[in-house]
Amino acid sequence: MYLIDTNIFLEILLNQTKKDQCKEFLGSHIEELSISDFSLHSIGVILFRNNQEASFEDFIDDLFADVRIFTLPKESYKNLPRIKKEFRLDFDDAYQYGVAKAHALQLVTMDLHFRNIKDDNKIIFI
Repeated sequence: MYLIDTNIFLEILLNQTKKDQCKEFLGSHIEELSISDFSLHSIGVILFRNNQEASFEDFIDDLFADVRIFTLPKESYKNLPRIKKEFRLDFDDAYQYGVAKAHALQLVTMDLHFRNIKDDNKIIFI
């Protein structure tokens, strides 16, 4: 199962250059997709900031049909400072990695900050 990073969804929603590659990945793994609660909130913040509330509504309709939502277990929050230091990640990236690790998910991203994580089985770059 895959944890899809915020940037993959935003690439599509904001009609950016790699949207087709992102759509292709999502479409070919539709039954294996998940998102973190943090990503869902971040996407909402960005779309609302850009006055794209209708896009958020459409996104939610699509998302809830096929995608599971995961959160970081309470006991895993204490690991975030270690993850930050070990892999030189900011809070949101450490949170994403923590969710992926806690739920045994592969993280799919375009964020090059994750290149510091050497476990190739955990990170997939688009």
